[in-house]
Amino acid sequence: MNNCVNESTIGVLLINLGTPDDTKVSSIRRYLREFLLDPRVIDLPAFFRYLLVYGAILPFRPFKAAKAYEEIWQQEGSPLRLHTHALANKVGEILGRGYQVKAAMRYGNPSIASALKELSSCKEIIVLPLFPQYSSAATGSAIAKTLIELAKQWNLPSIRVIDQFYAREEFITPLAKIIKGYMTDPETFLLFSYHGLPERHLDKSACTSPCKRVDACPLVTKNNYFCYRAQCYATSRLLAEQLSLSNDQYTTAFQSRLGRIPWIKPYTDEVLPELYAKGIRKLAVACPAFTADCLETLEEIGIRAKEQWLALGGESLTLIPCLNSDDQWSHGVATMIKNISP
Repeated sequence: MNNCVNESTIGVLLINLGTPDDTKVSSIRRYLREFLLDPRVIDLPAFFRYLLVYGAILPFRPFKAAKAYEEIWQQEGSPLRLHTHALANKVGEILGRGYQVKAAMRYGNPSIASALKELSSCKEIIVLPLFPQYSSAATGSAIAKTLIELAKQWNLPSIRVIDQFYAREEFITPLAKIIKGYMTDPETFLLFSYHGLPERHLDKSACTSPCKRVDACPLVTKNNYFCYRAQCYATSRLLAEQLSLSNDQYTTAFQSRLGRIPWIKPYTDEVLPELYAKGIRKLAVACPAFTADCLETLEEIGIRAKEQWLALGGESLTLIPCLNSDDQWSHGVATMIKNISP
């Protein structure tokens, strides 16, 4: 076991959402079962959640998902897992002696429990869920699962958590730099596509800011501090500012909705024909809710959204890579860890 070197070593846990172990239907079904039975993901009473997952989703969705994963799977394995491990290794090298950095997945492997076991000798652990904007379904679930696993230990370490970084320079600046490299043609329009959430999740976030959830959200204040949608729009504004984009050169939308209930609007797949109708033909898409490329970026946007755009008559759709293990981003993560308040 590669435990902390000594009692003064600080453990760092970088948590991403998760991935199946391979592209087999059985592996994907196991992954989806763990993911969708999380009450923070499908926030229904247990009976209805189990009925939905076992009766309507697991019998069919794994077969469709298997084909999608096959489209993006790399020879070495899951892109999400590969990028997350590469980031953890770089951050560990940057932080150097005194830190032990481990990657974990909220769902799937390596599990949070296994990563914490590697850090079991550390008296202090810093937890960083790799989700820029806070949501209970992702950030909240990752933190809650970490606390549950830590509670099983007899000796509990000191715990510090970085629960959001949607507006931090360490996140915005390296992402803006990557995006800028794909915006050399002045005719290219930029779409920020974020992972969506059911609208009822926003209702539960205690947002009291006046917002009809149609246009851009107001600035983040104490009234909408935990509003995922407001944080996404804040990220878009900051990126656009660094890229010197006017309001008519970019827009924000939300992808990955599931089921028939209302999700955060506008929907990415419905925004595409609207952009084409406005005369836009060259499109670049960045996905600032994801720090590592995964199924939702590589397949949903890079393949399916591109096919939709070209079928509409668009000339090109370019998927802008996520931060992955970019050097500047790795240094940014290390900086956030070193500067977290005790």
